[in-house]
Amino acid sequence: MSPNIISAPVRAMLVLGTRPEAIKLAPVARAMAASPLFEPIVVTTGQHREMLHQMLDLLRVEVRTELDVMRDRQDLSKLTARLVDGLGDVVREQRPDLVVVQGDTTTALTGALAAFYEHIPVAHVEAGLRTGVLDNPFPEEANRRLIGRLARWHFAPTPRAAQHLTAEGVPATQVFTTGNTVIDNLLWVLEEGTGHSLFRTELRRVLLTLHRRENQGDKMRAMGKAMRRLADRGDVEMVVPLHKSPAVRDALLPELTDHPNIRVVEPLGYLDFSATLAACDLVLTDSGGIQEEAPSLAKPALVLRTTTERPEAVEAGAAKLVGTEPEVILNAAVHLLDDAEAYERMATAGNPFGDGHATDRIVAQLAEDFGADAGTEPPSGPLIASRPDGPGSYSTA
Repeated sequence: MSPNIISAPVRAMLVLGTRPEAIKLAPVARAMAASPLFEPIVVTTGQHREMLHQMLDLLRVEVRTELDVMRDRQDLSKLTARLVDGLGDVVREQRPDLVVVQGDTTTALTGALAAFYEHIPVAHVEAGLRTGVLDNPFPEEANRRLIGRLARWHFAPTPRAAQHLTAEGVPATQVFTTGNTVIDNLLWVLEEGTGHSLFRTELRRVLLTLHRRENQGDKMRAMGKAMRRLADRGDVEMVVPLHKSPAVRDALLPELTDHPNIRVVEPLGYLDFSATLAACDLVLTDSGGIQEEAPSLAKPALVLRTTTERPEAVEAGAAKLVGTEPEVILNAAVHLLDDAEAYERMATAGNPFGDGHATDRIVAQLAEDFGADAGTEPPSGPLIASRPDGPGSYSTA
């Protein structure tokens, strides 16, 4: 990829709409705001509007433009149309030098598409995740594959993710293994020390999060029943930050309310969620990001899905893919709570997702490719710059 030389500062539009996107792009936005080489233009789409309002100020992210595209129980086709239209207007108005999207949401896909339509290059943070099943998770797997055809910079969190991209035909000179920015932000938040855990007792502390579309309905209802049985043990305190989705609430509220050892709460701000995660003993989740955060804090994670685009955690032994069958989930949780050796093996497996310097690598690469001088070399350590043929990839040492 030949450098696109322009005068600093580079105007970088960061598009985010959901809580995970805010968490993972916040360190990039902060780093760019602190650098004379970049002008970050943060645009929120409102895909998770209430959740974003809880946290963006705390993450020290200044929003330039805010869209309002969400409608109650809006289907994907209407959401996608609204996002492409609204983001297209913003891109034409701001004329950024590049657009940065993260992950696999509808916001990320439409941000990349709106930029492509205006001939603006796209940087994809957390690129290359794959399950190999186009509709699982839905629609995220399709979204990230499509972004992979539109992006110019592919910032992959792990070597495996980078290999997925090159196997699909993405030029190796456009793929960079950086680690995951979620680790950068988690370490920053814990260092700030301003969050508060929601756990109240000294019982075994279990954190449960469920929200994915493919789990909603009867499947999620059955998982909720299994979690109630887990709480019936009497030695477990469960905290459940409940997603705002009406479908999630319809499924879980009847099963999880009115139990003395289950605390159902509104979605937590990121600082409090991080503190709660740090205080728990065990995580049960269908979230993608938590599969990355939990190993950083030595918390075993049971993944309540049939596929995962983050197999590195499973292979390292820090997470276990247990599926969605209630009895299997319950037995896996009981096993970890009752078997100290099995618990210790998962808790000490380590974190394959980064060293806390992903943001530094991303910003340095963009600065170099826009002809600027970042002033520092990308951090060495578990991930070392290896670019024999010009802009290339980072690989494990």
